[in-house]
Amino acid sequence: MNVQNLIVSSLQHSVMQVFSTMLTGDIEFGGLTMENSTADVTDRVVSFIGIAGTWSGTGSVTCSPAAACRVCSQMLMADYTSVTEEVLDAVAELTNMIIGNVKSDLERHLGPLGLSIPTVVFGRNFKTKSASAEWIVERFQWDGEEILLRVSLRPSEKSVVETHGRGVYALEV
Repeated sequence: MNVQNLIVSSLQHSVMQVFSTMLTGDIEFGGLTMENSTADVTDRVVSFIGIAGTWSGTGSVTCSPAAACRVCSQMLMADYTSVTEEVLDAVAELTNMIIGNVKSDLERHLGPLGLSIPTVVFGRNFKTKSASAEWIVERFQWDGEEILLRVSLRPSEKSVVETHGRGVYALEV
């Protein structure tokens, strides 16, 4: 069982589930990459949520201010045209829903995991960095707006062999 494949599958399933129930519009997955750092960002909204337990790391959602406003407008059924506290809260909630679903899916294979409270950053010309070595990055288009999902996870314990439920699973990292 490959953890990277589990994360990718879970991310895609979670995006489809969250967007079909909470937001409207077409979703097109644009490609998966592995990155060691994040690119310089210009005029973006980035939300981070920590993941801890048998594995630890970070999940992240990155989008343009326009996409963030649209997320908020759809969630709250009101018109938001600039980034406000409500818009940042909506992006935090989107992150919580997507990465929360990923966490729930992964727990069946990786053991107990917990989430932190999301942190949201909005600004221009900034760069983010995490101590984790590698990010799985899934890009998708939501009615013409690019949204990036990033997850970086690694084992918290020395062993990557886990007993869970009825069996023992060896995980390929």
